[in-house]
Amino acid sequence: MTLSIIHSCIAEDMREVDSVIRLSLHSEVTLVNQVAEYIINSGGKRLRPILVLLTAGLFGNIEQQHHQLAAVVELIHTSTLLHDDVVDESSKRRGQSTANALFGNAASVLVGDFVYSRTFQMMVAVKNMRVMEVLSNATNVIAEGEVLQLLNVHNADITDEDYLRVIHYKTAKLFEAATQLGAIISQANPEDEAALALYGMHLGTAFQLIDDILDLSGNSEEIGKNLGDDLAEGKPTLPLLYAMRNSGTQQSQLIRNAIEQGGLEHLPQVIEAVNNSGALAHVRKLAEIEVEKCRRAIAHFPESAFKQAMLALAEFAVKRSF
Repeated sequence: MTLSIIHSCIAEDMREVDSVIRLSLHSEVTLVNQVAEYIINSGGKRLRPILVLLTAGLFGNIEQQHHQLAAVVELIHTSTLLHDDVVDESSKRRGQSTANALFGNAASVLVGDFVYSRTFQMMVAVKNMRVMEVLSNATNVIAEGEVLQLLNVHNADITDEDYLRVIHYKTAKLFEAATQLGAIISQANPEDEAALALYGMHLGTAFQLIDDILDLSGNSEEIGKNLGDDLAEGKPTLPLLYAMRNSGTQQSQLIRNAIEQGGLEHLPQVIEAVNNSGALAHVRKLAEIEVEKCRRAIAHFPESAFKQAMLALAEFAVKRSF
């Protein structure tokens, strides 16, 4: 399962979105252009704009406003990444140096602010108060999620519910907003909008759960970042929490120490403990449950290439290796 299959019915529209992104990030300030051009060319899956377009396709025509809002959600995501990489002191993303590693923390934060504020100019231009409501609520929830994650760093005693709350706020909320936006611009009824919001929320949750698995089991070159990045920062992800609760005393203490102290000194031993505990299979099963909820959320929509692409995207969420 590859993203190219999912792209097939929206290829021309995605090119339009890329054009909107490039045009929107243009600035008379040279440094802004340099950083913006770098992050545009660094790639990424473009999942959130894909969701706006596929959702729109369920209702018929994909309009220029859909392209605009698809660019908005991608740029909101980009601004959070610029800030995240500074907070996390990350040096690698998508297989390349992070913007902060190349241009410095100050430039990354300030250009992140530029990208974020530009999205509000773009969403205002759509002249739809419901769009403003969804996006302003989403960006506020995402910010709360970032703070919650910061509070949880080095805390080995958080519950699964605490961790899932962070996922829903920090990651799934923008997926949810993306699917809502496609529906809103297409003048969907409230029931369809709510169903698509559920699809987005469950898809975003599944993606983050698989990211947690890949952080401890993926190929560094394929996933585009260093293995164990979350552990190095002392982030208590779901596989680590499960393994800590379902391992022998020595391995449990090893994982606890790794979370509480951060760093990668004992990464091989932690990965071995995670594997022995069955944590990866457990978390993958949780992701598959989320994907099944995605399927149920859109089951009532008529058959179309767009619906099939959304079902394929849900399948990709749990079967991917990057």
